[in-house]
Order: sequence, then C-alpha cells, then structure tokens
Amino acid sequence: MDFRLSDDQLAFQETARKFSRDVFTPNAGRWDEEKHFPVDELREAAALGFGGMYVSPDYDGTGLGRLDSAIILEELAAGCTSTAAYISIHNMVAAMIDRFGAEPLKKKFLPKLCSMEWFASYCLTEPSSGSDAASLRTKAVRDGDHYILNGSKAFISGGGRSDVYAIMVRTGDDGPKGISCVLVENGTPGLSFGAQEKKLGWNSQPTSAVILEDCRIPVTNRLGAEGEGFKIAMVGLDGGRINIGACSLGAARASLEIATDYVQTRTQFNQTLAGFQSVQFKLADMATDLHAARLMVHDAAMRLDAKEPDATKYCAMAKRFASDVGFEVCNTALQLHGGYGYLKDYPIERFLRDARVHQILEGTNEIMRVIVSRYVLQSGGRS
Repeated sequence: MDFRLSDDQLAFQETARKFSRDVFTPNAGRWDEEKHFPVDELREAAALGFGGMYVSPDYDGTGLGRLDSAIILEELAAGCTSTAAYISIHNMVAAMIDRFGAEPLKKKFLPKLCSMEWFASYCLTEPSSGSDAASLRTKAVRDGDHYILNGSKAFISGGGRSDVYAIMVRTGDDGPKGISCVLVENGTPGLSFGAQEKKLGWNSQPTSAVILEDCRIPVTNRLGAEGEGFKIAMVGLDGGRINIGACSLGAARASLEIATDYVQTRTQFNQTLAGFQSVQFKLADMATDLHAARLMVHDAAMRLDAKEPDATKYCAMAKRFASDVGFEVCNTALQLHGGYGYLKDYPIERFLRDARVHQILEGTNEIMRVIVSRYVLQSGGRS
C-alpha cells in the first residue's frame, strides 16, 4: 500500500492550496460576518476545474476521482470551510446528473454547472423527515408528459440562489422504492423559497426551505427511472460524506496550524505555552487524530472510486470519524487560545462554528453508526 499522493494529486493539492490561501483565507471572515455568497470567487474556483470535478470532460467537467476531490476540498476548507462545503454540494448534484441523467439533461445543465454560471442544490431533507429520509412526503403526480410537484424541503444549501434543484419526490408507494429524483429550475412557476435561515455557521452559503406548490415540470427532467430516486440520493451521499469529512480535515488542519503558531508566541508563567508538556501533548493528539482521520477519508475515497461493494460502510466510517475529530481539533485549538479564541478577531471560532454542522448533515453521525453497525452484524464483525 502506497499512501503517497501521485504527481497529479500533488499538483491538484498545490493549485487548491494557493487558490484557497490567496482568495478564500483573506475573505472568509467578511463572508461569514456579512453572510455573503461569494459568486465571483466560486466562478474563479470553477475556472480551475472545481465546479465539475466528477463530470466527464465531454460536458466540460474535470473527470476527477473521489480521492482527488477529497485532497482539493481539504485545501479549500482550510481557507473557508463554509464555501468549500457548498462546492461539495454543487458537485454532488453535477455528478448525479452526469451519472444518471439522459443526454439532453447532460447537455443542458452540465456545462453551465461546471463553469458555475449556474449553481445547484441537493434537496432531500423535509421538515418532517430528517434522518428517516425514506419517509419523505413531497409528491410528484404524473399529468401526461409532466409532473405536478407539491411539498417542501428544509435546510437547503443554496436555497433561493441556486439555478437548479435536484429534488427527491414521491412518485409511488411509501418507502424508498416510491421515490424519484427530478430537476427543477429556478423561476419555474410554483417554486418558491422560505426566509433565509439564521445559522450558527456556514454563513457564506444561503440556506432556506424550498417550497413546491403545483409546480409543473417535464417528465424528462427526471434522473433515472421512476423509483430510483432514493438509490440516486444515497449514491450522492456516499461521495458527499467523503467530501464533508475532507472539509472537516481542512478546518481542523487550519485550526491546528493557527494554534501551533499561537502557543509558540503566547507567554505565561515566564515561558511560552509551547513549553508546557500538557500543551505539547494536546498538539500531539490533535496531529495524530487529524492524520488518522485523513487516512480514513482517503481510504473511503479509494474504495468508492474502485466501486467496492461495501464502500458505503467506509464512507460512513470516514464521515463519522473525520467530522468528530475535525470539531474536537477546532475546539481544542480554541481552548489553547483561551479567551482570545472566543473572539472573532481570531478565525478559530469560525472554523469551530462551520465544522459543527458536519456532525449533522449528509446523515447525522448517529445514522453513520447505524449504517456501520448493519455491515458489522451482516459480516459477523469481519472487515
């Protein structure tokens, strides 16, 4: 097993790192404070190939693998975790269209998504169905060559701003086999949005409810066949979980670097904080846990790229572990700053706020444990 990155991956990493350092890092605090969605900077990222990372070059995508994108997203998240996470979500939708969309849909949507001329949102969660996603109630009723959609989605990143929404709807009976996935363009009659949510973090991306009231769309806007929507949604989430793990790595790594610099300059009791063994041990544990989390994320990404049958288990493991580690590293970094860490003059509190939601979205960490435990029980505990 070779854990070293390839020359191409090192090049992706350096490109993303430089872009993040030059564009995301200087602006992230302002975007957070002003709740600003950085459209121009996102399109700059897309110009580097980060808008359609999994999309075929035939549709202007980059055609990268999951490990490649995990490396890129860690770097972007070290600059602005919230904006990197939106890039992940946008890419999730583009990948779903690339994999499951009919040719006319690919031609219509993918080039504009890859350039981020258009932005995309993933719509699964509802007010009454969070972790129990298969119980969703948003309905699509067939009317000739169209569907009429009614229902609502909650906590949608890009809500009100995105140009296309990949929405999971019920076209059949109760349960996962009655769910389909459709694309709805912004501006379609019957599509509206709730007020922008006031959030703890992720403030550089808009978030709102998506509301469908007799919203009429062509049947040709469906991804895959009727009844395949839940499978399509879960395929999207496998990759999304790796990406959220990678974003957690970026937030944690940036926090560790900032804390390491701080403890070497902050003096108490006639020595720097770095001179205290208790602080040294904290830094050692943060670095060790971060390295272990990165290995898990990269391993899951390689398994997903290889289409291994139990890749879902490893994606869930990686997401759970990396998001828990990511938050704890940020929290410890804040603690090492003492009272200063609690101030917005320092970026640690923003990384902590942005990383906290990673333990909730793309499937809560409790649901990750449910997924892993099923595999464990099925296999008798064998890896």
